Amino acid sequence: MTAKNNIPAGYKDSEVGIIPQEWEVKRLVDLCHNTGDYGINAPAVPYREDLPTYLRITDIDGWGKFIETDKVSVDSPNSSQFILREGDIVFARTGATVGKTYLYDSKDGQLVFAGFLIRFTPNSNKAIPYYIKASTETASYWNWVRVISQRSGQPGINSVEYGAMKLAVPPIGEQRKIAEILGVWDEAIEKQSRLIERLELRKRALMQRLLTGRTRLPGFIDDVQYKKLKPFIVEKSERNTNQTYTNILSVTNNRGFINQAEQFDREVASDNTANYKLVRKGQFAYNPSRVNVGSLDLLQTYDLGILSPMYIVFETKPTMDSKFLYYQLKSGWFVGHIPMYVQGSVRDSLSFDGLENMRFWIPSLPEQKAIAEVLTTADDEIATNRKKLDALRLQKRGLMQQLLTGKTRVKI
Repeated sequence: MTAKNNIPAGYKDSEVGIIPQEWEVKRLVDLCHNTGDYGINAPAVPYREDLPTYLRITDIDGWGKFIETDKVSVDSPNSSQFILREGDIVFARTGATVGKTYLYDSKDGQLVFAGFLIRFTPNSNKAIPYYIKASTETASYWNWVRVISQRSGQPGINSVEYGAMKLAVPPIGEQRKIAEILGVWDEAIEKQSRLIERLELRKRALMQRLLTGRTRLPGFIDDVQYKKLKPFIVEKSERNTNQTYTNILSVTNNRGFINQAEQFDREVASDNTANYKLVRKGQFAYNPSRVNVGSLDLLQTYDLGILSPMYIVFETKPTMDSKFLYYQLKSGWFVGHIPMYVQGSVRDSLSFDGLENMRFWIPSLPEQKAIAEVLTTADDEIATNRKKLDALRLQKRGLMQQLLTGKTRVKI
């Protein structure tokens, strides 16, 4: 407990820290109509408009929003019992995403929640659903999740444990005002997110047209054929023979090259890295068994690193612009054609020979550079707007820290 002389006037000490005098500490279950309902255990089926959409843990993003891409449905006679209603909040109960939450939004359509989610239905006379959802985005909530979920085996939190979670609860009028204020940031974040989506769609359309020759840039009219990559790339197999280099990298499907310790919170490499491959700035690397999900990148952020021997490292010859090839290898056309060139074993694998034999639309070097410049400009615009989105989210997080603890009070 906090020493009394450290508690500001108008505040009190509580189980969840210093809060305003008129606020209460309540268990989640005491704020809800139910004690926590587990979702339906049914298999997902391909998406159909005449069936409800299935909401699984993987369908909720890191910001608690429903992921609309790659939707699936559920076809079960018991589905009606698990349809989410306005005000429902679901909590992920197990695995690496334990603690993740989603507040139902009718704009997401009819959703049936899956078995690894737990539904709580707040009593709106006691707590605004948005207020409870906002409370699950705070640092104190995630500290609670880490403590409660630490058990042997896979992390998990059950309905009883979620129900026992204690929250600082202001009067209902103050909750509404807090929700109203935070909603302004939500609207700005949503607007910025939609802008980024439009920019990404525009970039994909540009890639489809420019990388196949359907649209030519001004000044380029010569005939261009599809050609094998073989004359334009060369494999590199430099090894860390003397174990001189220690910057161990991995290639991820969504972040490209990253430091391995950053990916796993520790280095998982062998103590002996003599057989590891060197990769230099301007060279490519990919995981032959995961290239179909995007585990391929062009090294631009580090001067040099080392990679597990399983990776294939290569670079372009002078007749090929590396950024132009980068965009070709990140295109939907490339991913769609991989199955024609993989070699089957335990897992389909794209060898360097397979990559060399793939045919791409390859114009002159000046046109390659011009196309790469257009697409790089599109990437830069997206990156700039992502920074704006990150700034908005950071502002909201700081505001939540003030409002949800009562450090900053709102006028009702």
